[in-house]
Amino acid sequence: MSIRKLFDDSAARYDLDRQRLIPCYHDFYNLPLEIIPFHQDRELRVLDLGAGTGLFSAGVAARYPRARLVLVDIAPAMLQVAEERFAGYDAGRVVFQLLDYARQPLKGVYDLIISALSIHHLTDGDKKALFAKIYRSLEPGGMFINADQVLGENAVAEKIYKCRWLQKVRASGISEEALDAARKRMQEDKMSPLSSQLDWLGKAGFDDITAWYQYYSFVIYSGTKPLATNS
Repeated sequence: MSIRKLFDDSAARYDLDRQRLIPCYHDFYNLPLEIIPFHQDRELRVLDLGAGTGLFSAGVAARYPRARLVLVDIAPAMLQVAEERFAGYDAGRVVFQLLDYARQPLKGVYDLIISALSIHHLTDGDKKALFAKIYRSLEPGGMFINADQVLGENAVAEKIYKCRWLQKVRASGISEEALDAARKRMQEDKMSPLSSQLDWLGKAGFDDITAWYQYYSFVIYSGTKPLATNS
């Protein structure tokens, strides 16, 4: 089954399930907002890759009332939920694009590019290519923030990640149906170690690369496009 079909099928219940499937849910979605380096009055141009239901973008939009956002996703049903989330916003402030960001070009130039729980679906090669594409799509001084899941740096770490995740998710009271659906989606995961991804960011040209947070497999990291650049 394709990634698109898996996420279309789960779109309606996705946000509710996510609170149970991410043991560090509140940190995971709030901390990225705190590391955005721009003044809150700035008219930010924001691109959300794999935006899903728009949860990450909603946090950015609330904190940056003058920001203009482009939400990109491969699953139409996810974008439909996102459109409902932003229904009360001024026309043109939030744009929705049905797009395979790993295969198709990114349009426009942005101050901030964000992603949450999406890039881990790409192969290592596609991640490297995407980081280069993101770099080219940022204004000098722009930031990329990724909140995602990573592979353990070794077999012991990976085993602990999986074991602790399952314990905590089951303790949350999630239904077996929702857990089974999550496990089905996880079969499509192609996670990479955090250290590798930070290295790829550096090779793409990013500066000030920082791993801000880690809770087992859940991480938040960022990189900035240098101000003095010819690309």
